Amino acid sequence: MPNSTPPRWKRWKTELTLAAAFAAATPVAALDLASRYQAEPHLSPLPRTNAERARIEAVTAPATDFSTPEPFENLPAGAATVRARSDDEAFSQHSANLSFEQELEFKLGNGLFKKIWVFAPASTLGSDGLGPLYNARSCQRCHLKDGRGHVPEQPDYASTSMFLRVSIPGPVPSEMQVISDYIGTAPDPNYGQQLQDFSAPGIHSEYKLQVDYEEFEVPLNGGQTATLRRPLYTAANLGYGPLAEGAMLSPRVAPPMIGLGLLETIPAADILAHADEEDADGNGISGRANLVWSQEFNQIMLGRFGLKAGSPTVHEQSAGAFSGDIGISTPLFPAHAGECTNQQIKCQSAPHGGSDSRETEIDQPNMDLVTFYSRNLGVPARRNTDDPKVLRGKQVFYDSGCTSCHVPKYVTHRLQDRPEQSFQLVWPYSDLLLHDMGEGLADHRPEARATGREWRTAPLWGIGLTQQVSPRATFLHDGRARTLLEAILWHGGEAEAAKTRVVELSPRDRAALISFLESL
Repeated sequence: MPNSTPPRWKRWKTELTLAAAFAAATPVAALDLASRYQAEPHLSPLPRTNAERARIEAVTAPATDFSTPEPFENLPAGAATVRARSDDEAFSQHSANLSFEQELEFKLGNGLFKKIWVFAPASTLGSDGLGPLYNARSCQRCHLKDGRGHVPEQPDYASTSMFLRVSIPGPVPSEMQVISDYIGTAPDPNYGQQLQDFSAPGIHSEYKLQVDYEEFEVPLNGGQTATLRRPLYTAANLGYGPLAEGAMLSPRVAPPMIGLGLLETIPAADILAHADEEDADGNGISGRANLVWSQEFNQIMLGRFGLKAGSPTVHEQSAGAFSGDIGISTPLFPAHAGECTNQQIKCQSAPHGGSDSRETEIDQPNMDLVTFYSRNLGVPARRNTDDPKVLRGKQVFYDSGCTSCHVPKYVTHRLQDRPEQSFQLVWPYSDLLLHDMGEGLADHRPEARATGREWRTAPLWGIGLTQQVSPRATFLHDGRARTLLEAILWHGGEAEAAKTRVVELSPRDRAALISFLESL
């Protein structure tokens, strides 16, 4: 039987239409950014008392003593922290504070996350609808073991967890014209917003991703050197004609899935408190909030997810991935052909799996299970927090200015309906804001307010277990960095001064810094 109750996102969409219309009528320049876009319709938070605010201010204050670990530093996700496993399942555990009933919900969501989708029509009605164009047949095939993806290692690869986003310059949508620096883009008329390298039988795939590297050496203090590799990306074997004039391509490797529900419940006000668009404090760091239109809630919201913070909620990010990565329709993105454009006639007319009572290829109850799973992948406990080398590396991390963007800790909202994420001290090491990372990392493709040189600060929790979970995993948005040191050395722009300090460190302190990062 179909669910007769409209899903929450659809009900709120109607309720918020008038509020969105009022907001769009007022120029953003006349309002304070930090107060205008703190709305959190995806949450049901309780207000903080003055006593709670004082406690939170004390517990989230920057570290000043590096001789011992801070209280609760070994629990990066608070009560949701899971034990640090020594195998490739380290990122695949459920939050430690789930109830028995929630564990069952998590396992059902895990099954859907791992599900291998098949082409329609098929006898397995609950699993058909793949493509017709796609990058992967399941969520798990991009987020390998719930961790990072990897770059293709040879031209004839059979599978990868990396793709190219694509867009062309375009108008600013009417609902976003209130944001004075919003950057308008449009899908490529032949290829949409994402290039898919696999397709259903009888339908051309869009391209083959080709990556070539040029290696060069960087001298480091103490007589050491590091070898970096500069990537060149080619959209080879284009199946539907040339890309449009002015097409902008951006490589993306699938990021890890851990801790997403906790990132979603950090108060927007606490994130925006770190924004400093005009660099008023003169430290060279000017974090900016990405502001995006939420399809889920029909209003402008703070972007938190995606490599440029282009999505506001875990549910919306997940639904977008089903559409773009797998070609599966959802209630939020109901196009059965996924990313197929109007120019791709065979793709648009191909059979799909949404002809039964579900109406979309994955329905809302199953989307809710996937969302719950994605919110509750546990963050592993820290290791070696009291090791003198790790403590020294933590001090180097602070002294080098890394915490200006990689903000260590927050306290999540006190929530009425999500106790597993409620009022937790968490240590993601990210401000979730946009920063200019310099020309070396620029993709020259904007996304909402994010320019072609800006990226969201990547959370660092769990980063030391990345290659334990997936040995082929590498770092940064496009996987160019094979080691954590290489990732640091690619930092530029606002992070140039911090990168220079790392270059100038003694070999001993540089090794201590890496040991600290590996303990996260």
